[in-house]
Amino acid sequence: MAEAADFQGTRPSPARRWLRRTASAVLGAPLLAGLLAVPAAGAAPAVEPVKAPTGSRTVDVSLNTLSPSVPAEDDTLTVSGTLTNKGRETISSAEVDLRVGPRLSGRGEVDDAAKRSAYVPGVDPATVGDKYTVKFPKLARGISQDFTLTVPVDKLGLDDPGVYQLGVSVSGRTTTTPYEQVLGIERSYLPWQPETSDSRTKLTFLWPLIASPHVTAETRSDEQQTPVFTDDDLADELAPGGRLEQLVSLGSRLPVTWVVDPDLLASVAAMAGKYEVESGDTTVPGKNQAVAKQWLTALEKVVEDGKVVALPFADPDLASIAHRGKNVSGTLSHLQNASTVAATTVETILHVKPSTDFAWPVNGAVDSSIVDVATSAGAHNVIARSDSFRETTELPYTPTAARPIGGGTTAVVADARLSTLFDGDMSRAGASTRAVQRFLAQTLALTEQTPDNERSIVVAPPRMPTAAQAQTMARALEGLAGNRWTQPLDLVAAAEAKPDPRATTKVPRASAYPKKLRAQELPTQAFQDIRTTQGSLDSFETILTQPERVVTPFGNAVNRSMSTSWRGRSLEAQQYRDAVRDYLQSLTSEVQLIEKSDVTLSGRSATIPVTVQNKLVQGVDRLVLQLTSDNIRLKFNDDGSMAELPVSIAGGHSQSVKFDTATSANGRAQVTARLYTEDGTQYGEEMTFTVKVSEVTPTVLLVIAGGLLLLVLAGIRMYSHRKRAVAGDTANGNGDGPEQPSDPTPDTGPESGAPSGTGEKVDR
Repeated sequence: MAEAADFQGTRPSPARRWLRRTASAVLGAPLLAGLLAVPAAGAAPAVEPVKAPTGSRTVDVSLNTLSPSVPAEDDTLTVSGTLTNKGRETISSAEVDLRVGPRLSGRGEVDDAAKRSAYVPGVDPATVGDKYTVKFPKLARGISQDFTLTVPVDKLGLDDPGVYQLGVSVSGRTTTTPYEQVLGIERSYLPWQPETSDSRTKLTFLWPLIASPHVTAETRSDEQQTPVFTDDDLADELAPGGRLEQLVSLGSRLPVTWVVDPDLLASVAAMAGKYEVESGDTTVPGKNQAVAKQWLTALEKVVEDGKVVALPFADPDLASIAHRGKNVSGTLSHLQNASTVAATTVETILHVKPSTDFAWPVNGAVDSSIVDVATSAGAHNVIARSDSFRETTELPYTPTAARPIGGGTTAVVADARLSTLFDGDMSRAGASTRAVQRFLAQTLALTEQTPDNERSIVVAPPRMPTAAQAQTMARALEGLAGNRWTQPLDLVAAAEAKPDPRATTKVPRASAYPKKLRAQELPTQAFQDIRTTQGSLDSFETILTQPERVVTPFGNAVNRSMSTSWRGRSLEAQQYRDAVRDYLQSLTSEVQLIEKSDVTLSGRSATIPVTVQNKLVQGVDRLVLQLTSDNIRLKFNDDGSMAELPVSIAGGHSQSVKFDTATSANGRAQVTARLYTEDGTQYGEEMTFTVKVSEVTPTVLLVIAGGLLLLVLAGIRMYSHRKRAVAGDTANGNGDGPEQPSDPTPDTGPESGAPSGTGEKVDR
C-alpha cells in the first residue's frame, strides 16, 4: 500500500508523509549534531559543499543548431543539441520535447524571454506532441547526450507573422523524485515571416577589418627599406581559418559595409614583400609572403564593387585623444595626418576610393569632446551607439540611426542590442546559435514596431571580431538573405537617411562617459612620449638628404602609438613607444662629433680641425658646427670667441671642419663644439677639449742665443788651451804627451722610445 503513493501523478498518503518526517528526524539528528559541533583548535573551517543543480536546472540543455533559422511554410525544422546531467542522480525515462509559442510582442518581450532560465508552468508553452520527441532510457550523472528533433513547420502552430518563443525541455525521473518533471530547458526564438513584409527595415551592418599594430619604426638600409615586424602573428590571422581570412571569406558573400584600418592594409602589403621579424636581440627573415599576397588579392576582388569606409591610419583612440591627449601639443596634428594618409593607403593597395568621412569611437561611446576631436580630423559622421546616445523621450519604437547634432555633423547611432549580441565567446555552438536567433528575432520585432514607418538601423559589431564571432555574424546575416523584413543599406546611405524628428540629437555630457572605458584609455604620458619622439624626428628630418626614408616609417609608428587596440594593454603600448623612441635615438646618434684630445698651439695663429662623422647610409647637410671658447684671448676666424661653419657629409663618411685660430697670450682655453640644425636647434651631444698656447717669446730667444754664444766661446778656449799643451809636449821631446781628460759627457740622455703625452701639437 505504501509503495502506491510513489506512482506518477499521485501524492504520498498522510501516514507515509509522517513516517518520512520521523525517519528524517531520527537519521538527521546525528548529522545535525556533527554540523553544529565546534571545530577543534587549529582545525580548518568546514567547506560547504557545492550544491548540485535541482529542479528544472538539473540538466543543462544546449541548442547547437536550429535549421532553418527563418523557416518557410513547407520547411521542416531541425533542432539539435546536447543534454548534460548536472545533478547528483541518474535520470531515468528522459524525454526531450520541443515547445513553441506564444508569439512575443515587441523587443522588450524578446529580452525578457532571454532572461528566464528555469521552467515556468503556464508561461512556457506546451510541447508540440509526443510524435516529435526523443527519449533516453537513462541519463547518467555528469554524462552528455546529443539529440536531434525534427518537426514539420506546419505542425508548430504558427499563425500571424512575428517572433515565437521556442524551447527544448527534458523531462524525467530520479530516485528522489520518481515522478516525471521538467529537469532542464533552453529557450530560443523562431522568427515567422512566411512572406515578404510590405514594410522593411533598412539594415546597415559594419564589417570591420582592424588589427593590432605589428610593424615597428625600423627599416633596413637597402633600397626597398625592408620593414621589421614585432612578431609574425599577423600571418596566423591571414592564413586559412585565421581571423582576418575568415572575415574576408565570409564577408565576400554578405551585404556589408567594409570598415578598414589602412594600417592593416599597409602591414599586409609590407609582408607580401621582403620583411624581417624581431627574434630576441636580432631579426630573422619573414616567410609568409604567399599568405599575405593571397589575402590581399582576395580582399581586392571582394571590395571592387562594395562600399569601403577607411578609418584614420592605425585606428587612433579618439576618446583617449579627447580626454587625455588633445592638450598635449601636436596630438591633433597627428590625428589629422592619420586621416590624410588613410585615403591614399587604401587607394594605392585596394584600388578603390574609400569614404574617409566617418569616425568610430570605442563601443560607440561619445561625448562632446570626442565629437570635437573627430570633426577636427575631418570627419562629418560619428558612429555612436544607442546605449551611449540615449533617447531623452519614451519612444515606442527604435528611431532611424542618423541624427544631426549640429555643425554639419551627423551621429550615426548603432543599435546597442543588435551590436552587442556577438560579444563574448562564440566558439561554443550553443552560444552562437542563441546569438543568431536572437538577432533575427530582434530585427523582426523592430520592424513590427511601426510597420508603416520604414527606418534605417545600423549594427556595429565587435571592433576586432574573432573567427567564431565572424562566423556567427555571417550566419545571422544569412538568415536575413530572403529580405523578408529587412533590406541592406550601406553606411554612407545610412548617414544620409532622413532623420526622425522625435529622436534625440543631444550629445551626452563628459560625465556620462562609461568609467570602465575611461579606465582603459591611453594615459597623458603616452601623448607626451609621442610629442618627445616627434620633436626628435623633426630635428633629424631637417639634416637628411632623403628625409622620406625616415619620416614615413616613423610617422606611421607614431600613429600606431595612438591605436585603439592598445586599450587594456598599457604595458605593451609603453614598450612599443619606447622602442620607437630608442630606435630614433640610435639613428640620430649616427651623426656625431668625434672626441678630440687636447690641442697645443706653438704660435699665435693656427688651424684647429674638428671631425664630424656620419654613419648613416644617406647624406646629411644643413648642419652647422659651432666652436666657443671660454677664453676671450682665443679667437676663431678673426670673429671673436665663437665661430660657426656649415657641415655636409655623404653617407658613411666623415668630414674634418677646420677653424682658424689666433691668440694674443699664452695659456689654456676650454673649447666646446656643438652641432646645430639650420633653425638653431642643438643636435646631439656637445664635445669639449682644451687648447694650450705655448709661444717662444723674444726674451727666450735672447737667452737661448746668449747660451749658445757662451758655449761657442768655451769651446774655442778649450781648443786653444789643448793646442798649446800639445805644442809644449812636442818641444820637450815626449811624443805621447801628458794624460788628458776625455771629452765632456753629453748633457742630455738618449732619445726616449716611449709614446709622447696625449694631445695634439698644431704648428703655424
